[in-house]
Amino acid sequence: MKRKASAVWQGGLQDGKGSISTESGVLKDTQYSFSTRFENGVGTNPEELIAAAHAGCFSMALSAELGRAGVKPERIATTAAVSLDKDGGGFKISAVHLDLTVKIPGGDKAVFDKAAADAKANCPVSKVLNATITMDAKLES
Repeated sequence: MKRKASAVWQGGLQDGKGSISTESGVLKDTQYSFSTRFENGVGTNPEELIAAAHAGCFSMALSAELGRAGVKPERIATTAAVSLDKDGGGFKISAVHLDLTVKIPGGDKAVFDKAAADAKANCPVSKVLNATITMDAKLES
């Protein structure tokens, strides 16, 4: 399986602008720029998209891990915070912090903790990132 997205950039780094599109059409000519990446401009940026991908991937991986343990969650809410830090003359994504709340009526904390740790380690987006991944996981009954 392959998924595709594309980007077009016009101009210099600080005064240019770009657009991102996905094969599915969910994103179509979505604007990004220096100001959306390093300031508070309107539009998206690569780190925000990676955070969204990681939150979505992790939530699905956790649902799968819980399913293998015979548990069906009522709700999984995950926020991923991506840290972009200076690295020599450039930048790198150094860390991602996952913050999640999972509702499992009558849920077993030990089963939940193991499933969350396994999902963090085995979610495909976690595997592709060369970053420290941390997590705060809360179980609601």
